[in-house]
Amino acid sequence: MTPLLPTDFNPSAPTGLRGLWHDLASQLTRLVPHDALALMGRVAISAIFFLSGRTKVDGWLTVTDGTYMLFRDEYKLPLVPVEIAAHAAAWAEHLFPLLLVLGLFTRLSALALLGMTLVIQLFVYPDAWPTHLSWAGLLLYLVGRGAGTLSLDWLLRIR
Repeated sequence: MTPLLPTDFNPSAPTGLRGLWHDLASQLTRLVPHDALALMGRVAISAIFFLSGRTKVDGWLTVTDGTYMLFRDEYKLPLVPVEIAAHAAAWAEHLFPLLLVLGLFTRLSALALLGMTLVIQLFVYPDAWPTHLSWAGLLLYLVGRGAGTLSLDWLLRIR
């Protein structure tokens, strides 16, 4: 009598404890697909930046006096005038998170927020690297893998 073999039998596959671990890893890969990871990452990082952007404005997108003061007295970005930096940050923290949630131009939006994270890390809060590293991890995943099928990018066939 011939023993029943799994359909994906591979004689060179690991056996024993390593084989069990590989089977579990394969099941987890199927259980948590890229599309779920990308959607979760898009929403998570978008919330961080969007909520930060909301603290910089009144109403729709009117930059507050407090934001100008923050950029002048605390952030002190080199080479960029306070007025330009404050407006650029407010717009970026609204636009790119919105695009990420929609999954539209995901790689470009994630790359823009990654650049913003780098500027924050280097010039504003250099001691906050653990936080910025976690942001960078989410953003790099989206830059490298894209939005997944639960996105306008996929619907419009934008890579």
